[in-house]
Amino acid sequence: MSAIDAIPAGTLAGANASEGCALAVDGLSHAFGERAVLEEVRFDIHVGERVILLGLNGAGKTTLFSLITRLYDHRSGSIRIFGTEIKQNPSAALARIGVVFQQPTLDLDLTVSQNLFYHASLHGIARGVAAERVAHEIERVGLQDRLRDKVRELSGGQRRRVEIARALLHRPKLLLLDEPTVGLDIASRQFLLDHVRRLCREEGLAALWATHLIDEVDADGKVIVLHRGRVLAQGVVAEVITAASADSMKGAFDALTRERPR
Repeated sequence: MSAIDAIPAGTLAGANASEGCALAVDGLSHAFGERAVLEEVRFDIHVGERVILLGLNGAGKTTLFSLITRLYDHRSGSIRIFGTEIKQNPSAALARIGVVFQQPTLDLDLTVSQNLFYHASLHGIARGVAAERVAHEIERVGLQDRLRDKVRELSGGQRRRVEIARALLHRPKLLLLDEPTVGLDIASRQFLLDHVRRLCREEGLAALWATHLIDEVDADGKVIVLHRGRVLAQGVVAEVITAASADSMKGAFDALTRERPR
């Protein structure tokens, strides 16, 4: 039996309980024309969990995020945000999600403050409440002295910090991050990892963190291995490693994604 056969693409540990389920994806498939991009993807994420979606470029991570955030419409399977199917009530479901997209989305010619207040206004947050939240979130990412600076004056790591602060202004309970550390230096990467871990641990935030970097997988956390649109394995990292007969997450990933003989 191969490593891929040995690890079923079932639900994450504990995901059968409905209480506290932040994101439930079930039987999700998607294609662009004749080209299948996702095939029968299913997994759950619960409050307080930071789950790593690990896959090479082209695995389908960004397409999955686009379906969850309704940039694309899913035609098969279901996506539930805290029990709400996004097709049935997209506004209610999406209001509970914060997103950091792979491509930068800040307006470079606006100040940090202007970017944040504009986002708050889109969510209908009153100016006074927005001011309190902007101050709180920007302090947590250590950029309170850069509020009046234009975004183009910030480093790549600082811009990512602003994007995370922005994503949390409307108080979502599920945070989606698509390759948030690409192109960042080691210190910037570590800050973002630690910040999101802390949000999950201390505030019960659920986070789905997509990456192709194996060293961003927490040894005591959970991982979903996505390869060519299919979930090959998921669950507690140690269990995934053991099931793949490997001695590390890198070894497990290599075994799972290795081409099998035809």
